[in-house]
Amino acid sequence: MGPAPSAVIGEADPDLMKFHASQVYTVMGFWTSLANTTMFTTYAVYQVIAVGLNPVQLMLVGTVLEVTVLLFEGITGAIADTYSRRLSVLIGTFVLGFGFLLEGSVIWLAQAVPILSAFLWLLLSQVIFGVGHTFISGADAAWVVDEAGEENTGRIFLRAKRAGLLGTLIGIAVSVWLSFLGPNLPYIGGGMLYLLLGIFLLIYMKETQFVSVQQQDEAASHWANLKATWVSGARVIRRQPVLLMVLLVTLFSGAASEGYDRLWQAHLITDIGFPQSPHLTAAFWIGLIAVVSTLASLLVMRAAERRIDLNNERIVLRGMILLTVLRIAAILALALSQSFAWALAAVLLFEIVRTLMSPVYDTWLNLNVDGRSRATVLSMMSQSDALGQTAGGPCVGWIGQRFSIRASLVAAAVLLVPVLAVYNRVRTKHQR
Repeated sequence: MGPAPSAVIGEADPDLMKFHASQVYTVMGFWTSLANTTMFTTYAVYQVIAVGLNPVQLMLVGTVLEVTVLLFEGITGAIADTYSRRLSVLIGTFVLGFGFLLEGSVIWLAQAVPILSAFLWLLLSQVIFGVGHTFISGADAAWVVDEAGEENTGRIFLRAKRAGLLGTLIGIAVSVWLSFLGPNLPYIGGGMLYLLLGIFLLIYMKETQFVSVQQQDEAASHWANLKATWVSGARVIRRQPVLLMVLLVTLFSGAASEGYDRLWQAHLITDIGFPQSPHLTAAFWIGLIAVVSTLASLLVMRAAERRIDLNNERIVLRGMILLTVLRIAAILALALSQSFAWALAAVLLFEIVRTLMSPVYDTWLNLNVDGRSRATVLSMMSQSDALGQTAGGPCVGWIGQRFSIRASLVAAAVLLVPVLAVYNRVRTKHQR
């Protein structure tokens, strides 16, 4: 995609500006998925085998990340709404690039600076990772909704998600290849990809529709502006019952997803088992599942993009209820599975549903958020999700330790039942 001069994309042609914003957001969806999949597909090979983390240390790594997100999410969202969504995304992208480069270098740093162990360097990288994530969270969606218009939101989110799935497919292969060359290289490569994305956004990401709070009130101090923005976002949530319900949704969804994400692979390995073959390892089967689920999700996303009108809130609400029912069914099917084929079908169903749920939920949420405090409100929703993961994940894990992984998965499914009740209540109020 070649550069479009700002004079051409300016105020004289708003339709071209909308098109440009949607293109940039689609590139972001592809590139971030490529970078994340490159790093996280083989993360266990690096953290467990190369760095030598034990299960307790692995849990601490996740906890430090989620606590960082919980602490900084509201602050960075207010910064995006107060000063600039574009600036917030740029800061977050470069911070993430630096954080992932640091994570890929912890063994080298532990040797160069022996005062800190590789594990402590890894924890520091998680703090940087969390801070960078919070700068982007909410700000990217708020930016594209402002620039492209709410009427185009659903279509843009679906297209970006589909582009992200293509990035995921490429990232799986890149991750395996780089991991073969060196277990830390996927993180080095992912960090470099984020830095390249930051350079791309610095050149092509324009912000024409946003008016910062600072411009509106130049006499106020920076802290006063930030406080006013955060308070405004909190008031928006308090005054809208729908958004209060969404907070409950993100809380329970976060707890459920944390339990599922940490346990489904362990369930396949320890309880179900993979088909016996001297040449096919567990890593191969997990990678194959990722590829198949991504390809299936691509087909479903393409069909959804053509047939579903995400600007119709009634259709969106019905879709979220149906998708939540399918998520619960998929987790229960995995928990109760007795064969690899049954478990595989359950995992594929869950991944397809989760992929489709993301743009549907994002569209519905943005349709119910005031534009002036959009990034702050979206960050607060992410904060609630982080709280759910921080509090719910260990509880689900304790159930697995005390009883079985199957029991943990059942608990994760039960945590989604209140989400279903909230969606149904919102749909009833909407009909009235």
